[in-house]
Amino acid sequence: MHTPAILIAAPASGTGKTTATLAVLRALRRRGLRVGSFKVGPDYIDPEFHARATGRPCHNLDSWAMRFGTLATLLDAAGRDADIVVGEGVMGLFDGAPDGSGSTADVAALLGLPVVLVLDVRAMGASVAAVAEGFVRFREDVDVTGLILNRVGSEAHDRALREALDARLSTPVLGAFPQLDGLSLPSRHLGLVQALEHGALEAFLDGAADAAERALDLDRLVRLARPPSVVALHGEAVPIPPPGQRIALARDAAFAFAYAATLQGWRRHGAELVPFSPLADEAPDPAADAVVLPGGYPELHAGRLSGNGRFLAGLRAAAARSAFVLGECGGYMVLGEALVDADGLRHPMAGLLPVVTSFAERRRHLGYRRIELIDGCPLGEAGSGFRGHEFHYASEIANAGVPFVRAFDVRGRDLGPSGCRAGSVAGSFLHLIDRT
Repeated sequence: MHTPAILIAAPASGTGKTTATLAVLRALRRRGLRVGSFKVGPDYIDPEFHARATGRPCHNLDSWAMRFGTLATLLDAAGRDADIVVGEGVMGLFDGAPDGSGSTADVAALLGLPVVLVLDVRAMGASVAAVAEGFVRFREDVDVTGLILNRVGSEAHDRALREALDARLSTPVLGAFPQLDGLSLPSRHLGLVQALEHGALEAFLDGAADAAERALDLDRLVRLARPPSVVALHGEAVPIPPPGQRIALARDAAFAFAYAATLQGWRRHGAELVPFSPLADEAPDPAADAVVLPGGYPELHAGRLSGNGRFLAGLRAAAARSAFVLGECGGYMVLGEALVDADGLRHPMAGLLPVVTSFAERRRHLGYRRIELIDGCPLGEAGSGFRGHEFHYASEIANAGVPFVRAFDVRGRDLGPSGCRAGSVAGSFLHLIDRT
């Protein structure tokens, strides 16, 4: 890719990195630039905000879960027909797997991307220089080329911060956002409320862009961007094999967690995707040879899904004709016998897997996973390997079936069998990102 790119990062989560990134994306687009974007790490929600800000698809880049070829190809896709690519990091700049892979810094180093660091300075004075200097000098192969100060209290605060930074560093301050109480995005247990549920998102994005125009030297930020140091060796990425040739895909507010790279890869492999909405009580296409229920928030809609007879009957009909029915995380919960919601109410589900899941006693399950198929299925032969992740608060309280996959954590420790399979129906709490 020859398109200039830049990566916006932060010392920690909660610094305002996402809002700053969205502000830059929309502001550059309003200037007439064609803006590509990407998000580092396993994240379904932030890329949808990027896509709304730029009007272009946004891919995830993950140096732990993806083969290098996949990583380079997706970066190339972000820069196709674009004037600039702006990426958003994950967590803190150096946070990732124990060996550093998967971190924003690792992606920046592998791909040769310059980094702009967003610093939350609301309770900080001259100490900002120590924080910034530590991040600038921590890794020689990570080039922090600019700083953005966020939540600055006053003009005097701004001057004191810049003086402290100038005394220690040559890294330029690209601007300073004041505390903007009107520019915040609502959250829930898995992150931000989804873009498709945000009724005032366009107004938010335009407000953020207005703030960026006032606060940041956008021209200098654009000049700091540079082409990455890698070139994709092949044109298109197919991270996960398509599970069928005609795939009925659940897509609505309850089932939105599907990676764009996966879906585009299926199409490039010749598969046809036929979306349907379980929340609207739509049944999967009866001609589909595969039905995919991605993750999402079925626990927030359990009563409604339980009562949607056409949807549930359509799933059962697909299983009866031996179509491959696959559920990831939230989709897995719906394929089971019942889902217990946060209030302890039990809602009958499709009953295609002998599994009961519960959201009543929340416990976070989070981390990268290496995954192996226990038996062959349309995704691959027995033993086929994938990399992915797990992020959910629900738990299995019953599983009387045959496990679907075997999982290993980021350190290689065997977590044992996971998920469930019954005939042509299979699922687990795991999300697949790429083949190994």
